[in-house]
Amino acid sequence: MKLSGAQIVVETLIEQNVKTIFGYPGGTVLDIYDQLQKKSDRITHILTAHEQGAAHAADGYARATGEVGVVLATSGPGATNLVTGIATAHLDSVPLLAITGNVATGMIGSDAFQEIDITGITLPITKHNFLVHDVKDLADTIREAIRIAKSGRPGPVLVDIPKDVQAAMCEFAYKAPVERSKPEPAKDADVDEAAKMIAEAGRPFIYFGGGAVRAGAGALISELADKIDAFIGCSMMGLSELPTKLDRFLGMQGMHGHYASSKAMAKSDLIIAVGVRFSDRATGNIERFSAGARKIQIDIDSAELGKNIEITLGASCDICDFLRKLIDRVDYKRNPNWAAKIEKLRAQEKEQGFVDFLPEQAIKYVASSVTPDTEIATDVGQHQMWTAQYYDFEKKRTWISSGGLGTMGFGMGAAIGACFGTGKRTVLFTGDGSFGMNLTELATAVTYNVPVTIVLFDNGTLGMVRQLQTLFYDKNYSNTTLDRKTDFVKLAEAFGAKGFEASDIEEFRKAFDEAYKTEGPALIDLRIDKDAVVLPMMRPGGTFDKLILGEEDD
Repeated sequence: MKLSGAQIVVETLIEQNVKTIFGYPGGTVLDIYDQLQKKSDRITHILTAHEQGAAHAADGYARATGEVGVVLATSGPGATNLVTGIATAHLDSVPLLAITGNVATGMIGSDAFQEIDITGITLPITKHNFLVHDVKDLADTIREAIRIAKSGRPGPVLVDIPKDVQAAMCEFAYKAPVERSKPEPAKDADVDEAAKMIAEAGRPFIYFGGGAVRAGAGALISELADKIDAFIGCSMMGLSELPTKLDRFLGMQGMHGHYASSKAMAKSDLIIAVGVRFSDRATGNIERFSAGARKIQIDIDSAELGKNIEITLGASCDICDFLRKLIDRVDYKRNPNWAAKIEKLRAQEKEQGFVDFLPEQAIKYVASSVTPDTEIATDVGQHQMWTAQYYDFEKKRTWISSGGLGTMGFGMGAAIGACFGTGKRTVLFTGDGSFGMNLTELATAVTYNVPVTIVLFDNGTLGMVRQLQTLFYDKNYSNTTLDRKTDFVKLAEAFGAKGFEASDIEEFRKAFDEAYKTEGPALIDLRIDKDAVVLPMMRPGGTFDKLILGEEDD
């Protein structure tokens, strides 16, 4: 059958089982929007308040579901407003399809109204991007973009479609949904070498990240740890793949990770890294990072092997295939001295707990009040680290947060996307600094009656930056005290949401119980101390030998 380019875009998305698309209309995508309206019974479009919010919503949708998130924007500023969202997905390996309109092909390069080279701009932050010149290539280009986005190490792909290509006609035939490309199986020689290293180790530590989440490798990691008497830590992006209360799991490792997890990794003699890239937040000083340990790195992306630190063995392959083979080839062993050392570290960690620490109390109350499958989204800052430290995750894919790029303003859009992806209520932890960046998405949440409960840690400052100024800049609080007069309760009500206020844990409990029962969006403004800090902390470029446990440690 003969269809226009715009019809082909919509029909191809439907063909590929895309059920929800986030976006904002404009002149160069009106043909596509015309078709979306006509096909609204088969594909749902969510109109956000801003294109950045749409990109984060598609990202949150993808993280919560494991499917490709789709975002649509017009040319010029519409397209450039997607850039932060695309970069966020790129740094965290999230499968995202960004579709943009452009001026007609004959006008490209003429500085026409709202013309921008979005493929050039996004080249460094996408797995691939396409500028479609011929309508005959359009359907297969979208199919290929979806395949690339979800295959191997996932990531964002952009398809830029000129206006005349959307209007042009050509034959269209439906095809089956594209499949992920199968990763390479593990090599027997690599597995045998890893098994040998494990046999020789007395203090094994398994460290996993976002790649393990995408592979669904949690159960295999736990099985391997039980067999070889290893303990487990994760990067921030690995959270929720294993239950927080799993006996061998020590929690998040790194700059603001759990004391026992970070110390255990530093004291191990063998690190088995699964789907994780050893970022600077995880290693600190590279030369001194776990200097006495051999390191096995297993990742689907060969470019990550040994990129940041020197490794002993690298394997680029299907993570789960490697772990299954490794479990079969290692002998059951116990390491009693290692287990005793871990128990000592855990005891030391418990001794460092704060007394009456409101952020921890609030986070733990939320965790005890919601169902285990509730999606937990965050913005970026102190609230993000506190949530990573204190929230007890039980179910996979329930942690939605910006890791690699650290995007303030990510949370509201991402929480909305997670709600649409799962059809369930989402809780967003945010701060007054981050929330202020994209709070206009409250309008989206209210319009669609999105079930999101917002817990806003309000300290009147850019807390994480203030913490750095406290520790390393002689308390010179340059431009981190917000000193804004915003009444967040009234703000929520002005958007049409419910607003609550709390300043202690009893008030918070009452407010959260009421907010969580609210059918649509609700916000709780929780006032916290501006001098509350995230501890422990490894100083930038430092080591785990001397973690900062209090201001006096600096």
